Amino acid sequence: MEKGTLVEVKLHGDRRLVVIDRPEGKKHFQAIDENGNSHTIHPREINFIIKSSGENSSFTHSQILTFLQKVENFLDPSSLEVAWEILIEDNQSTNPHDLALLLFSENSAVTAYASYCLLSNDKIYFKQKGDLYEPRSNSQVAELKHQAEAAAQRAKLIEEFQAKLTAKLSGGEVAWTSSDRSRLDCLERYALHGDETTDKAAAQELLNFAKRSKNEQAAFQMLVDLGIWDEHENLNLLRSQVPIRFANEVMAAAQDCLNNPIPDQMEQIRRDLTHLHVYTIDDISTTEIDDGLSIETLADGSKRIWIHIADPTRWLDPESPLDKDARKRGTSVYLPTGVIPMFPIELAAGPMSLIQSKVCYALSFAVDLDEGGAVTYYEIVPSLVKPNYRLTYEDVEEMLQLGVEDDLERLAIYARLRKKWRVAQGAIEIHLPDTSIKVDSKNGDRLTLDLMEDTFSRQLVAEMMILAGEVAAKFAQTHSIPIPYRYQEQPELPPLDTLMQLPSGPVREFAICRCMTKGSLGLYASRHSGLGLDAYAQVTSPIRRYSDLLAHWQIKAFLREEPLPFTAEMLTGILQAIDPAIWDANQVERQSVRYWSLEYLRRNKDVVWEALMLDWLRENEKLALVLIEDLGLKLPMRITRQIQVGDNLRIKTSDVDPRKDIIYFQEVQQSTSPLELEMERNSDRLESEYATL
Repeated sequence: MEKGTLVEVKLHGDRRLVVIDRPEGKKHFQAIDENGNSHTIHPREINFIIKSSGENSSFTHSQILTFLQKVENFLDPSSLEVAWEILIEDNQSTNPHDLALLLFSENSAVTAYASYCLLSNDKIYFKQKGDLYEPRSNSQVAELKHQAEAAAQRAKLIEEFQAKLTAKLSGGEVAWTSSDRSRLDCLERYALHGDETTDKAAAQELLNFAKRSKNEQAAFQMLVDLGIWDEHENLNLLRSQVPIRFANEVMAAAQDCLNNPIPDQMEQIRRDLTHLHVYTIDDISTTEIDDGLSIETLADGSKRIWIHIADPTRWLDPESPLDKDARKRGTSVYLPTGVIPMFPIELAAGPMSLIQSKVCYALSFAVDLDEGGAVTYYEIVPSLVKPNYRLTYEDVEEMLQLGVEDDLERLAIYARLRKKWRVAQGAIEIHLPDTSIKVDSKNGDRLTLDLMEDTFSRQLVAEMMILAGEVAAKFAQTHSIPIPYRYQEQPELPPLDTLMQLPSGPVREFAICRCMTKGSLGLYASRHSGLGLDAYAQVTSPIRRYSDLLAHWQIKAFLREEPLPFTAEMLTGILQAIDPAIWDANQVERQSVRYWSLEYLRRNKDVVWEALMLDWLRENEKLALVLIEDLGLKLPMRITRQIQVGDNLRIKTSDVDPRKDIIYFQEVQQSTSPLELEMERNSDRLESEYATL
């Protein structure tokens, strides 16, 4: 190859023009680029030799940029389409020199190289075969054009999406489209599932674009920065199978239920109990009101207990869209941030609930007790009731102290009687402090953590609900109605002398609690050792527990003297199907409470807490379980000094990360005087209250 020949070569992956200077060894050449830099090239690295007949083909490296500027004037891709339309008629192949004559009417170095560039860059009209370029068929060109347009559109959307990402991460406001959200989905999946997600590469590409680390923690933070997730996003909930929202068809069914309710199948036998004085007792935040209590004075002056349970099956049929969705959920899910109801809230807190001053549908349990507290008579009736009072537990405590409601006083007497009777039957009572955690997302995730007192008002309601469960079980057994029963095997409790050696209060109660067996659900009645009952069925929360709903359907069908909607085999299959959903919901509830408990301690990191050593978790590792008495929280703590179960400690948080589920405590030395101790405790509590505001 002669000195001064201009060629296109591939250098480090780029197409470059160089001028041949001299041979280098047997097979190589020395060539000079536009900057005067020398390169050793092999003939196979040469893509195209720029030459034409009848003109001087000798170049110097200083002419390369001028040459390229001239070529630029001929690089119109639309001209290639014109050539294709001409050549396709005879299916005629071409080469850069012939194409130069066809398009530009001259075969010069500039036009020949321009033609080569058009052909080599083309992905639509021509395909290379050796030194020639064959025109593609009409159908091939049409398909390739369609693909190119689609690719261009995708590229445009990606460019727009990346511009939005940049703007949002810089603090700007953007409106995410459905296409944008689908692109961000990969980031969500990566933050949730890490390396297990199938689109990890796509997520890491977004992180790389944003100049962030390529791990799931960075993905989480980016979603927070983008406003897609909250700082306290419930990842355990998102990882679970718990449905967070209701499908459109379920919401449509709920609206239809409100507008066009199905006929009441119990209308002919539904008893009007609106004359009874009905109390509903719940926490102030409760919206699904599913139980109420009454006292009826009989003709002979004796008193009868009425336990009214909301009747949600009045509003739906088995296998309807609402029923199928509730079955899939299995239960309402109660989180510190709010409730995910089993039914759309418009129904659950609307016609399904027992609402004050409104005539409501119910399944009512009438019960007479003997002097010892045993059931002597019971009856279950579909009913109409009209709740008079919507009370909180605090309201009931105050009213009982003032003695202003005779019926409430009578219910309290029966509750005490029932508790005494159950204890005599072997019921196991455990009184450990419980905690209520609430998060107000409308006020900057304001977090409140309250110690729930084991008040008598709560015991009153619990005793009445247990009584209804006993009656439902008796009724189902007597009439051979298959329903779900709740049972609990007898635990192996420590010997009495062993228990009495433990400090009374939480330590002793926890020792009993650790021995308790897990409650189970099945179709055969068996003893519930914890409650002291030979048979027990949960029927008091049909708005929020699907197994209760099944019992209602079965009992109501029997009362109508109609075939039962579910056989024992069908119920077995349903209970097996809903069990994973209920387990999942319970796990999410537990994990969410744990997260917000740690978050509360993180926000109150400098507070010194009074704690009680409940028991060793792993004594060989010095890992104990301590109870923070003011909060009712039971958490692990490593204690290196000599300590006994029941000893008091003063502790504070040394390190806590709610997202990683990590907490470490350190023990704080006692103050030198009782006065200093009291002053420090008051100071800590004031700081805690201030931090919570």
